[in-house]
Amino acid sequence: MNKEQEQIRKKSPVNIRNKKAAFDYFFVDNFTAGIVLTGTEIKSIRAGKASLTDSFCYINNGEIWVKGMNISPYFYGSYNNHDAKRDRKLLLNKKEIAKLRGATKQTGFTIIPILVFIDEHGRAKMDIALCRGKKMFDKRQTLKEKEDRREMERAMKV
Repeated sequence: MNKEQEQIRKKSPVNIRNKKAAFDYFFVDNFTAGIVLTGTEIKSIRAGKASLTDSFCYINNGEIWVKGMNISPYFYGSYNNHDAKRDRKLLLNKKEIAKLRGATKQTGFTIIPILVFIDEHGRAKMDIALCRGKKMFDKRQTLKEKEDRREMERAMKV
């Protein structure tokens, strides 16, 4: 990811993160995908009413889909409001999908959504990662490193 892309993500008024993903998985490769949404879904995302907890991606018939992503119904929506937990299609190139398909056939790899943001053109985008699951000792090591960083920061301030 280049600096220009990082600045867009930081400037975005919406940054919906999957905080648990970094704790449960090692990130091998990252991709940015568009999301196919309805009108009330994009309004809910712009209001920050979405969650990536317990969501994952799967490949079906050469298309990549996100399952378990919760976008709350739009408050001002009518009877046309969307279903909160429906499967949503992601937009990636065929080469990227083929790369992900080949990698997920190996044991231990999965595709997890990491971040939903609004780009400079007002479109919703999702960062997804090819991940490998962590074992329990890896998680303990991550917690220990995090605690060590905090202690070092506290020591620097004093």
